[in-house]
Amino acid sequence: MDAQGRGRADEIDPADQWVLNPRTGNYELRLDRSAPQQRASVTPPRRAPAAPGGAPTAPSPGVPGPRRGDVPPGGGRRGGRKRGKGGKPGGNGKKKALAITGGTLALLLVGGSVAGYLYYRHLNGNLDVIDTAGAGTGGFKKDQPINILVIGTDKRTGAGNEGYGDKNSKGHADTTILFHVSKDRTNATAVSIPRDLITDIPDCPTKQADGSTQTIPGEKGVRFNTSLGQAGRDPGCTMRTVKELTGIEVDHFMMADFNAVKTLSTAVGGVPVCLGKAIDDDKSKLKLSEGEHRLSGEQALAFVRTRHAFGNESDLDRIKTQQQFLGSMMREMKSKDTLSSPKKFFSLAEAATKALSVDSGIGSIAKLTNLAGELKGVNPKNVTFTTLPVDDNPAEKVKATVVVSKARAEALLQMIREDVSLTEVEQQEKAAKDAAKAQQDALLQGNRAQPADVRVQVFNGGGPQGSASTTLVWLQNSKGVQRASNEGNAPAKLEKTTLEYAPNQADQARALADMMGLPATALKIGTADAAPKSPMKLTLGADFKGAGVSMTAPETLPKDVQRTEADKAVCVK
Repeated sequence: MDAQGRGRADEIDPADQWVLNPRTGNYELRLDRSAPQQRASVTPPRRAPAAPGGAPTAPSPGVPGPRRGDVPPGGGRRGGRKRGKGGKPGGNGKKKALAITGGTLALLLVGGSVAGYLYYRHLNGNLDVIDTAGAGTGGFKKDQPINILVIGTDKRTGAGNEGYGDKNSKGHADTTILFHVSKDRTNATAVSIPRDLITDIPDCPTKQADGSTQTIPGEKGVRFNTSLGQAGRDPGCTMRTVKELTGIEVDHFMMADFNAVKTLSTAVGGVPVCLGKAIDDDKSKLKLSEGEHRLSGEQALAFVRTRHAFGNESDLDRIKTQQQFLGSMMREMKSKDTLSSPKKFFSLAEAATKALSVDSGIGSIAKLTNLAGELKGVNPKNVTFTTLPVDDNPAEKVKATVVVSKARAEALLQMIREDVSLTEVEQQEKAAKDAAKAQQDALLQGNRAQPADVRVQVFNGGGPQGSASTTLVWLQNSKGVQRASNEGNAPAKLEKTTLEYAPNQADQARALADMMGLPATALKIGTADAAPKSPMKLTLGADFKGAGVSMTAPETLPKDVQRTEADKAVCVK
């Protein structure tokens, strides 16, 4: 069943079953379509305790329970959720980060009532859940940044989508956005990854229909979009590819089909866009005059799919158009018109869950609602859209693919890895961060030892193979640190590079930090002085990219890196 048909029976729109009770002022859900006078309030006198996993339990004796014959809103089946078949990808989408900040907010209103209990189960049944065989972290943590991979494919799924995408394709990673939410939940960065980027795809374990795991061999020097759908690759393969490419581990993925754009844009009453010129694109069938428009359904899908109407007709310019559309949709979802309209609210919940495929870590409405709770405080003005910096592929005469622009890309990725905001946050939050940074920088204040006096053992705790050896050679030959040694692999893997030193080795630590571009957070001082001629301990973590490559995040994004803020409307040309 495609996403357009998930969880829908008898063409009943659950949003139409919510009515206002003038006596209580509450919106109430009709549970029995044959008896409209029987309704359950959204604000019951008692809330049922949560079941394991966070979903509401059946109501307590003090609250009337559902009678035999009651059905979930929209007809549908009672409970259960649809699981992915063999981990196969489910379609195209770039709206998912918005669904969790918009559509699932509706769930917060109904979580404890009888009506909410049935509706909760109904929405669970809409979800498509895919086991990615350990590709992600397994779940976001409250006190850490959140990284969500939003994937859209060009697979033709759903009625009316025959004219889009590749007719015979099993689906590529056509649109991919790494959505990073800061540790303090004040800001977010959405990084688009071009589909025609040449990269390496690692070996990828995938879950099969029979429950077994099959490893799909990796490939070198291929288009990024082949990380999904090709050779049996599932969204977990795209997650692994993104980690190899960026050094950022992904917590969860969200994926949807073409219908996501159509149904979500319709659910919010259309998405406002501004055109800096009139367009008449015969390929996408999009014809619009110059100026402002509100797009939904087929028009919205055509707008985000067209690559011949704007800019230089490249995929990179289409990405900019998609980012403008996403920012506008985010503003629309956050608007009072959406938040105060029960019909829009519940239509949005329906549209989001029907279009959505997710990993098992967020594979229920309860888990998605928890995630929405983490993201709901992020103001659109503190959400930045950008694109991974790339250059034309120098190996091609006819330019069709791109390669990573290493220096520019590393600056952007380092800011994300170090959780540095690309936007201005509230003044008091910024001041707190500045104070913390000043405290860290104080560690680097003071005298520096001469290179000849620096003693250090080098371990590889997660960097590329041979990193300890290459770092030793670089320190000795390029920096004059002759009293360094290669100690091979560290006892345990580390995400972050660390330099452990004693108080009486602080001058050596500062000198080595300067040479290697280590941030203050990498310096770990002990409590007791070291014996004379004792070495420090440098462990290269997964963030280590090579000897001489700085690991200190820049304060601001380089000016030549494309960016746009979600709260700003820009006319597309």
